[in-house]
Amino acid sequence: MNRFTRRLVQLILLVFVVSGFWACTGSRKAVKEPIKVQGTEFLTNKLKEHELKFNQFSAKFSVTYQIDHKKTSVSGNLRMDYDSIIWISITPALGIEAVRFMLTPDSIKYINRLSNTYFIHGFAYINQLLNKTLDYDMAQAFLIGNDFSLYESNTFKASVENQQYKLSTVNRRKLRRYVRRSEDDINIPIQSIWLDPENFKIMKVLLKEAERDSRKFIATYGEFDDVDGKLIPTNLDFKVETDDKKIRIQLKYSKIQLDQEQIYPFRIPESYTEIKELQSKNK
Repeated sequence: MNRFTRRLVQLILLVFVVSGFWACTGSRKAVKEPIKVQGTEFLTNKLKEHELKFNQFSAKFSVTYQIDHKKTSVSGNLRMDYDSIIWISITPALGIEAVRFMLTPDSIKYINRLSNTYFIHGFAYINQLLNKTLDYDMAQAFLIGNDFSLYESNTFKASVENQQYKLSTVNRRKLRRYVRRSEDDINIPIQSIWLDPENFKIMKVLLKEAERDSRKFIATYGEFDDVDGKLIPTNLDFKVETDDKKIRIQLKYSKIQLDQEQIYPFRIPESYTEIKELQSKNK
């Protein structure tokens, strides 16, 4: 190897060494510093401060739901009037509506245009169907990535896990002033909430029946869009796990609008037949 070749090789090696040094330095700088431990009151206040506040919400959605190994995909429209109405229209193909739901704090209504049937029942029927505790406040919160507004928040304990803030509680109870006459003393046995340390939006929620019970519900939120200055999750992933069944619902929002005037049509044709049950209970 002549002198010129040796110097060229040395120069190339030097370039790689220096490049490697800067790459390593850059990588070290990219590593996030450990987040500062915060108290429970600080985190619960930040959670409420950064939750999505709205009067009306609307979005198009695509959803894939999987029960055990059977997977189905549909699309549709979602409209909400805060604390009042959740209206869902499902269109499997060709833009033709197949099913329409309307939930209120007191009731669930359902139209199936494929079978010319309808169903009307009290909201408590959902709990009988799922064999789980669920109310309108929870359903609304899950669909927008908020915490439950009608439940106590003074029993949380704060911690840090995987570079996110975590709030955990046991036996979180519904505030007495919001318990309806038809409801029992509702409480959530075990709940954990993970928060983004920068914007304090909910990244994940875990609900469990009890420590040794395998039944659990997990909601995960991602890909937040800025709509009118408010961060809204557009990718929602819900998992329900029991001893003998696994359900997964992957929901993606598009064309989100806030506080735009909208209607919630729900007219049942006279020719439709009322049904008493949607399906048998899932034990």
